[in-house]
Amino acid sequence: MASLIKMGMFKKVSLFDYQAMCRSIHHHGNSARPLLSPFYAVAAILRWILSNALMFLLEFNFCGLWHSDYFVDAKAGYHTSHKTKKVDALHPCDTAYLGYMYDSSVREANSLIKCGRCQKMFVVQQIPDSNLILVVAQADCDCSRQYGAIPLEPKEIKYIL
Repeated sequence: MASLIKMGMFKKVSLFDYQAMCRSIHHHGNSARPLLSPFYAVAAILRWILSNALMFLLEFNFCGLWHSDYFVDAKAGYHTSHKTKKVDALHPCDTAYLGYMYDSSVREANSLIKCGRCQKMFVVQQIPDSNLILVVAQADCDCSRQYGAIPLEPKEIKYIL
């Protein structure tokens, strides 16, 4: 791909996503801060008691106290014994990333890539009446050390206010 970009078959294009979701990075000034105060442990216990009490009230069948006809023999949809997955908090953000656009004026090309002791030959040809290209390359020569990966991961745009 690096050779195709260098030959001019693909052009770098900056793309922006104004509706992306990024992971929140929580930075604490001191990692020992929660250990210093016993209020964090008390707050965690109170939060646990309140959440379990709320789940009990939501799952409790008040109609069954007055009418036994409404008892249902089914499994509950939510069990408090299930472990929940830890999910990273996401926030809306703007991101930018590189994309590559094919230059349709180049119909076919071939080239040699020198990779240390060996050479790798490849041929590129546009498939007529489609938006596809055919790439044929030699597989016996490894050029991964010479040419690094092309990053496609989006990067968050941080605005200075």
